[in-house]
Amino acid sequence: MMPKATPVPSKSLLNPDNHTLVMIDFQPQMAFATRSIDPTLLRNNAALVSEAAKIFAVSTILTTVAEKSFSGPMFSEITDVLSDLSLFDRTSMNTWEDSAVIDEVNRIGKPRIIFAGLWTSVCIVGPVLSAIDQGFEAYFIADACGDVSNEAHDHAVQRMIQQGAIPLTSVQYILELQRDWARTETYEATTGAAQKLAGAYGIGITYAKAMFNASEGSH
Repeated sequence: MMPKATPVPSKSLLNPDNHTLVMIDFQPQMAFATRSIDPTLLRNNAALVSEAAKIFAVSTILTTVAEKSFSGPMFSEITDVLSDLSLFDRTSMNTWEDSAVIDEVNRIGKPRIIFAGLWTSVCIVGPVLSAIDQGFEAYFIADACGDVSNEAHDHAVQRMIQQGAIPLTSVQYILELQRDWARTETYEATTGAAQKLAGAYGIGITYAKAMFNASEGSH
């Protein structure tokens, strides 16, 4: 029998209410050794993810490792945008083994979790695989993660996907949360963040608005 199409989105798509975002170890000591992505692009993508979390009021956890004694402060692109959140500082490389972070995951109480951070093969693989083992749906924002080499990052990505984790990108994340340009309450903030941080796509928005006063929400 031919299925009947309806204008209803897939349940697997992200929306602001169906997941928790966990941003891990965006800190100088971790960034110094990151080679799989340019540091400027990494900071830019982390900033875009943070902007998306703020615009759409996504439940978010920020966590660092040895902030005072070794790794330094979390990127200001994140903490300036999400300034109302406390930082969970850890000793464990695997965020999922920190009881304070897990208490917050349970307090928020959402079964779908999105991870981003440094390094992909250690501080992202650890919680992603641990979350999957415990029955959570795990996503990771691949271009808001980085590692000491392309090989380390790529193999970590493959390992997570093999275990059922779902990859996405920073631009994909914010656009999936918006998903309809007729959602006027977040339209200006979303396109504004894209203009600043979404690379060539953002340049295109700037051009269209400046030259034609164009709007994605118009037919």
